[in-house]
Amino acid sequence: MIEHPCVSFMLIQNGKILLERRSMSKEHDPGLVAIPGGHMEIGEAQQETLLREMEEELAVVPTQYRYLCSYLHKTTEWQKIHYYVIEAWQGTIEAHEADEVFWHDLSDRELDIDSDRLALDEFLAQHALV
Repeated sequence: MIEHPCVSFMLIQNGKILLERRSMSKEHDPGLVAIPGGHMEIGEAQQETLLREMEEELAVVPTQYRYLCSYLHKTTEWQKIHYYVIEAWQGTIEAHEADEVFWHDLSDRELDIDSDRLALDEFLAQHALV
């Protein structure tokens, strides 16, 4: 089994998380509601992917972030998704690659991808301990 490394980013603000509706033209998970992210390029570190993908997908630059967890996701390929929590960023959020991005209550788990739900559960469990 070949795992394709990916990085996803959970932008959190005022009890909400930024989600995307993936474009129907995407090869992986078209039309699904998901946490934004993207594939790592060969030789790229996770944090480099995080910076590049946030700029490409949302037109923002993270200024405060931390690693959360990693999960496997089966789509048309096996993806190992490394999740980061983004607590602060610069720029105005724009949907460059998704059909739309929108804020959603953290307490609702209406995500179409199992690994995204697990990552959100992990965030909520850690947040409850603080």
